[in-house]
Amino acid sequence: MNVDIEESWKTVLHGEFDKPYFVQLVDNVKQAYQKGDVWPKGKNIFNAFNQCPFNEVKVVILGQDPYPTPGHAHGLCFSVQKDVKPFPKSLNNIFKEINTDLGIEIPENGNLERWAEQGVFMLNTVLTVNAHEANSHKSFGWETFTDQVISSISNNLEGVVFLLWGSQAQKKIELIDQSKHHILKTVHPSPLSAHRGFFGCKHFSKANELLISHDRQPIQW
Repeated sequence: MNVDIEESWKTVLHGEFDKPYFVQLVDNVKQAYQKGDVWPKGKNIFNAFNQCPFNEVKVVILGQDPYPTPGHAHGLCFSVQKDVKPFPKSLNNIFKEINTDLGIEIPENGNLERWAEQGVFMLNTVLTVNAHEANSHKSFGWETFTDQVISSISNNLEGVVFLLWGSQAQKKIELIDQSKHHILKTVHPSPLSAHRGFFGCKHFSKANELLISHDRQPIQW
């Protein structure tokens, strides 16, 4: 696995790639790709980092692991490649809430790189998955790495808005300095839980209000 990651992230995470756990993680991932169908494709594993440089991070959305459906995942949590139809149900619910919250029409494709280019960092806590096997790489060591990523954002930036949807994402609250950053939390947008608080949470307008309060450009969701 080639750690092809944008330079500003390399700088802030400079010591991480040589640690024993990361060396083992790379080996685990390489073996998985050799054995079967793994998503996202290798060139897209660090897409969230490459689409959103460290110093441009304004909003963080945390996901669990990539979509296990072949052809869907491309390295940004909740995002899918442009030709994917219909949208995954969680993503469709995200678009429904944006429509209700801000009056923005549901887009033609589910590729969220347009958000990343505005400073939305869309991080899965586990960055790879076997096709058709959700959470199959949970034991690989990814969460040690992504916990360090979250801590680095918390320690080195200010005024970042963290959108934490569901219990897995909310476990990361302890990594975030709430005296420097903002946390918006609710249930996961999954069809199993969205009706228990995701619909109506208004996280997208609230995130923009918080950004504006820090004299930062709001996100065009």
